[in-house]
Amino acid sequence: MSKPIVVLTRRWPQAVETELASRYDLRSNVNDTPMTTAQFRDALMSADVVCPTVTDAFGAEVFVDLQPKAQLLANFGVGYNHIDVAAAQALGLAITNTPGVLTDATAEIAMTLLLSVARRTGQGERVLRANQWQGWRPTDFLTTQVTGKTLGIIGMGRIGQALARQAHHGFNMPILYCNRSPLPAATEAALGAERCSLEELLGSADFVSLNCPSTPETRHLMNAGSLAQMQPHAFLINTARGDVINETDLVDALQQGIIAGAGLDVYVGEPVVPEPLKQMQQVVLLPHMGSGTTETREAMGRCAVANIDAWARGEALPNQV
Repeated sequence: MSKPIVVLTRRWPQAVETELASRYDLRSNVNDTPMTTAQFRDALMSADVVCPTVTDAFGAEVFVDLQPKAQLLANFGVGYNHIDVAAAQALGLAITNTPGVLTDATAEIAMTLLLSVARRTGQGERVLRANQWQGWRPTDFLTTQVTGKTLGIIGMGRIGQALARQAHHGFNMPILYCNRSPLPAATEAALGAERCSLEELLGSADFVSLNCPSTPETRHLMNAGSLAQMQPHAFLINTARGDVINETDLVDALQQGIIAGAGLDVYVGEPVVPEPLKQMQQVVLLPHMGSGTTETREAMGRCAVANIDAWARGEALPNQV
């Protein structure tokens, strides 16, 4: 009996690809370059399982007038807003994701951005590497202290809670959070967290971290109006999805001094980043590194493999969306 065909849209960690190849007819994107809509359609018509990543646009145009051979989209990533779920499901495709395994790594990057933008570490390194540093003096590189400041978290799921734990226990930061439902009282107590409205959070927090999913309700959640509600000395951190922020409004707010700075790991048009953001010293920019540890990316791959294995055995899918 021939093995099911599995197509990877991008390269995965070698250890995981080796594991997949031992059980399936694996077709990898050897060049590791972004695939086109036509290539996505070809994969869906020739493979049993297609494995997109969070940067692959599986919109309605991929599925229109398609008769797929594929039965499963095993997404490499937690977010699946890049997939037109309704269009895929209408063709009988099941969709899975990889939740849970990237929680700590993404929270670490959020904390890294928070510390970096507050303490101006990127700017300091650029000055040093350009041989412009002229030695220590009492008024050089004055920055914002993080310890004891208030952190506001929008979206208190796994990653939001992990960030709250790091911030509260590591930096003695009081936590305000905005979430559709409250956390258990014991969890709030352990995290030093208090639930409040979005308006209260924006008006009180020294740092605002976006940890919510990308949905129609959260699109452009941070816009001119909500940014204006933040304190002038506050910083915005985003490790969620780029479209949670209206980037044009963010650029305006930073240029006008409405907020003090921003730390960003995700963008609307990745890999394109608005040029004005690149020119601002009060902004720290990372290339979507949130889950980017070897341990986490391998765990994400193995989570996707577990979904594929369950499909192959005809069992319930562990992480069906």
